[in-house]
Parts: sequence; structure tokens; C-alpha cells
Amino acid sequence: MDAKGWCEKLNDGHVIPVLGFGTYAPEEVPKSETLEATKLAIDAGFRHIDSAHLYNNEKEVGQAIQSKIEDGTVKREDIFYTSKLWTTFLRPELVRKALENSLKNLQLDYVDLYIIHSPIAMKAMEKCKDAGLAKSIGVSNFNRRQLEMILNKPGLKYKPVCNQVECHPYLNQRKLLDFCKSKDIVLVAYSALGSQRPKIWVDQSSPVLLEDPVLCAMAKKYQRTPAQIALRYQLQRGVVVLAKSYNEKRIKENVQIFEFQLTSEDMKILDGLNQNFRYFQLKIAADHPEYPFADEY
Repeated sequence: MDAKGWCEKLNDGHVIPVLGFGTYAPEEVPKSETLEATKLAIDAGFRHIDSAHLYNNEKEVGQAIQSKIEDGTVKREDIFYTSKLWTTFLRPELVRKALENSLKNLQLDYVDLYIIHSPIAMKAMEKCKDAGLAKSIGVSNFNRRQLEMILNKPGLKYKPVCNQVECHPYLNQRKLLDFCKSKDIVLVAYSALGSQRPKIWVDQSSPVLLEDPVLCAMAKKYQRTPAQIALRYQLQRGVVVLAKSYNEKRIKENVQIFEFQLTSEDMKILDGLNQNFRYFQLKIAADHPEYPFADEY
């Protein structure tokens, strides 16, 4: 089984590839690198590409997808593309315009998944799905209470198909994962390899996940990289995982997580690394009544 064939079914009937390529890069990284890295990722076997208006790189990601369609590597329907509505476009009349703007930059007719970070504007998101501009709609950084608020909304037409959250061995989101599974919502993990960047969001003194001695010892045991162990861990928990790297060697390595399996004992050991540690704490929003990380999960 490779990255092209392993998918998770969504509650609206569509499917999502379980391994995705994260395209975020800090401002100082030239946009041309995003273009090249996305092409490399598609060549390596990634079929799920995750970006957002906020990343300011959808033009380059779109160019990479187009060039891989033109050279026959993929067809449009082979690619699962995720974009996200930024919080400056939450007014209902702005939602569709924001998506249409992303589509124009991407040179695509539709996105496979459109994600919202706030419980507001769900109706406008549903209209984007009805119009065929987004095949599926999901949410990001929602806690259990916020998910329940959406699910109990009178007149809800479409349940969110996923909740994209920070998730890695130091923050394994066990309770939120169990809750999402009980509601047929897929958990998508970002920062699955930990994060030291960008400085604006992440405390630079944070522990480096990929240097964790337990993870490194396990990597040695399986003759894999610590990143491959961290990604494989998520797959075996039923989590869709995003892997972010602009390095060709690591991009290729990250696709090889379908070639091995962790034992249930080793899965338990990795569970034991959990310390509810967040790299992205969104402290600037900590005083907001809908700040998602104030609740236990």
C-alpha cells in the first residue's frame, strides 16, 4: 500500500488520503521553493495537498498541481486539495468570494476540502458545498464543546467531515480523537512532527520532538527515521496526518510510512510520551470567549 491508495472515508461519502503534504512555509522562504517542493511531493506519491489563503502560496501550489497534470503524472481527480477560510472572511457574504479567490489563484474549479477555524459562517460554507466549489467542508482547532455546538445547530445541513488540530506524540489528543470518531468526524493532524517555527507562533525553547530519545530509539529499532515513526503512529490510530518538509530526501522518506508497522507495545510506549504539550498556543487569542484551548479537549 502506498500514499496513493490509502484513504479514509468521510461522513459525506468522499474519501481523504491518510497522508497529506503540508505546504506552509515562513515568509522568508522563497515562493519558488513551495512550487518545487509541491512538485517533488506529487512525484514522490503524495496525493493530498494542504494549503490555505493565509499561507500566501496558493498560486505556487496551484502551478505545481497544474504542471503535474500537464505532464501526465496525475489527473485532477487524483489530487485531494485542502484550503482554509481565514478569519478575516467570516462574514457570510465574504465566504464564497474568499473561496473563489483561492480557486482563481490555484487555477482549479473546486477544492476537495474547505476548512473553517471558527464556529461562525457555517451556513455560507454549506452554500459553497452546494455550489460545487468545495466537495467537503470541515473545521480546524475546534474543541469538543465547539464541535457539539456545530453538530447541534438547528438546520445544520452538512456535518463537518474533519477537525484539523495539532497532534503528535507530545499532544496525542486521545480524548478529542475518541470524541471525533464517535461522531464520524476524521481527525487531521498538523504539526505531526512537532514544530520550531514560525517564531511568531512557537516558543523557540520548545522541546524538539524529533530529538526525543524514545522516538530516536524506536527509529533505530525499525531502521526508520524519527519522523517516519511519528507519522506511522498517527496512521495506526486512525488519524489523517500532514507531513511538512521542503527537503527532497525527507519528502521521499515521509511517503515510506506504508512500508512498515509498529507493534501494539510500541504504540503504547508512544502513547506514554503524551504531555499535553502544544507548540501552537495561539496566545494572541487567549482572551477570546471562543479560545479553543481553554477546555480540557
